[in-house]
Amino acid sequence: MESPTGHEQNADQIAYWNGPAGQRWADRQQAQDVLLGPVADILIDRAKPKPGERVIDIGCGSGVTTIGFAHKVAPSGHALGVDISGPMLERARASAPKDLPVEFVLADATVYPFEPASFDLLVSRFGVMFFADPVVSFANMRKALRPSGRLAFACWREPRENPWMIAPLMAVYKHVPKLPPQGPEDPGPFAFASEERVHRILGGAGFTGIAMEACQLSMDIAIGGGLDAAAQGALEIGPTHRALEGQPPELRTAAINSLREALAPLAKGDTVVLPGSIWIVTAKV
Repeated sequence: MESPTGHEQNADQIAYWNGPAGQRWADRQQAQDVLLGPVADILIDRAKPKPGERVIDIGCGSGVTTIGFAHKVAPSGHALGVDISGPMLERARASAPKDLPVEFVLADATVYPFEPASFDLLVSRFGVMFFADPVVSFANMRKALRPSGRLAFACWREPRENPWMIAPLMAVYKHVPKLPPQGPEDPGPFAFASEERVHRILGGAGFTGIAMEACQLSMDIAIGGGLDAAAQGALEIGPTHRALEGQPPELRTAAINSLREALAPLAKGDTVVLPGSIWIVTAKV
């Protein structure tokens, strides 16, 4: 499968999202779209897309947010989804309605030659925290926006604000070694948790009027499928999957049992709900 040409410092991310990890995320598209649906709704509400506008969706993954924005700007607008993951973009192209003004491009937004001053809105749902040099990346993306252009994206707040991700990981840590520590500014899901850092990055890239809104979430990690589905979801992607990857069968079995024990008290019918929290970041050119 084709991989995009990208900034040399993003090579590890490009390899990761075009390997088995990218395929796992693509395979879980339907479940992830349900789990993260409330985030897409909040993002679209705060971004305020209007009919006729041109939108770029960065790190669009399997395309649900790009398609959502395309519906809002149709019929005379346009939505462009950009991602480095070939497997996820295959899903995006397959799921996009044929009559919708939407397209997808396999590219690294750090270096992609966007048409200058040709878009009204730059958006992302969890697709901007993985750049090695985010100031350079955002400066390149900003060039695509018109002088009246605006930015809106969702990113995760601190790990302690997101038990839905961390609680399963803590359960398996009783049996397997901890993942290598990540620095607060290393590319990853929590790389934009710091308000100070986000302001520094966006200001350095030339954006103004930067604002950050904390939004609390209730995350049903079972997605209506009960305790088994909640445990399986934690095991398939994310930090819990990475912690268990390559571990011997006896440790995996013990870790999975602890994971189920940790989640069982949270099960209510077919749901397993834990708190989550995001920033909605907005800015102007």
